[in-house]
Amino acid sequence: MASAMSVSRRVAALALALLLVVAGFWASWGSAQHVVFPKGRQHGELVVARCAGSTCSGPLASGGGADVSMRRSVGVKKGARVPVVVEPGTRRAVRSGTAGFFNAWIPLGGALLLASVVLAGGMLNRRLAWITSDAGFALLTAAFVTVSLV
Repeated sequence: MASAMSVSRRVAALALALLLVVAGFWASWGSAQHVVFPKGRQHGELVVARCAGSTCSGPLASGGGADVSMRRSVGVKKGARVPVVVEPGTRRAVRSGTAGFFNAWIPLGGALLLASVVLAGGMLNRRLAWITSDAGFALLTAAFVTVSLV
């Protein structure tokens, strides 16, 4: 009986960890797809004219000068020129380049950190938990460094 409970606990923990990682990937993919596969999308540099709340907007320096908006991040201030990719059919832009790549994957990094706690506590697999947490920590650190330096 104890063995069956142990197996069921491990299966449940693994299922929850997988759910967390899949949800983190799904949350990241909405922005990351435009950065990872930019071919055929409008590129340019957003000249930040105004920031209000969680968004910044301004004209594209190249690509027609259309007014677009993007999600505000740490290194963006008024007057900054940020390389962006415009989402097709919208006026929303996603930061491109190395900083945009890592910025898009931040939800996955957080999901990996959460999944590591589940793996350590539910599956009692410390090695897998450390690998998962190290991957999440490395991803979040890379995002912080690239966004704050650029």
